Amino acid sequence: MTDLCAADLAAVYPKPSPRVIAKARPEIDAHARKFIEMSPFCVLATSGADASVDASPRGGSTGFVHVAGPNQLLMPDRSGNNRIDSFRNIVEGSGFVHLLFFVPGIDETLRVGGTGTVSVDPDLLASMVEFGKPPRAVLSIAVSEVYFHCGKALMRSKLWSPDVKVERSVMPSITEVIHDQTGLGDRDKQEVVEARYREQL
Repeated sequence: MTDLCAADLAAVYPKPSPRVIAKARPEIDAHARKFIEMSPFCVLATSGADASVDASPRGGSTGFVHVAGPNQLLMPDRSGNNRIDSFRNIVEGSGFVHLLFFVPGIDETLRVGGTGTVSVDPDLLASMVEFGKPPRAVLSIAVSEVYFHCGKALMRSKLWSPDVKVERSVMPSITEVIHDQTGLGDRDKQEVVEARYREQL
C-alpha cells in the first residue's frame, strides 16, 4: 500500500472547477435557509484542543436548527449520553464547527462552517421548547461558509431507497452491544430501549 503525500494529490485529482470553488458562500442565502428549515437531521463536527475530531448526530423536528440570520444558526441540545464531546471541543478547543445537513428524499446535502459558542440563557432555552421540554443548552454558530454538496455519495449508497433499508432485528440492541463490550449495564431488548428513547426525547 502506497500512502500519498501532499505533492502526490495533484497527480491523482484534477483541480476543482471555478464553479465548485465559487459555490462556497459566506452566508446563508434563500436556498440554504430553505434546506435547513426542511432538515430534521445533521452531523455536527468539532475539533478539540488536542487536535482530535468529533462527529455527532443531531436531530429533531423539521427545521430544529433555527436560522437566526444570514450568519447565525441556533441549535438546541437535547438529552443525550452526557459525554459532551462536541461542547467540550467548542469551549476548550478551536471553536470551529462544521455541519452537514440532510433532508430525507434529497440526495444533495448542505455544508455549513463557522465558530460556535454555547449558551444556557433562560430566555433562549424557553424559546426552543420541543417534545415538551426546553433544551439543556443552545449552540450558537457564527456562520462563515455555506455550500451545497453534490448528491453522488447518497446516490451511490441509495440512502433513501426502501430497497436498502435494514430490519432493526439484524442487530442486537445498543444496551446488549455495550454490555457485551464492557460488561456494564443491563442487556435490555430493543423494545425496552426504544420506549426509554421516547421518554427521554
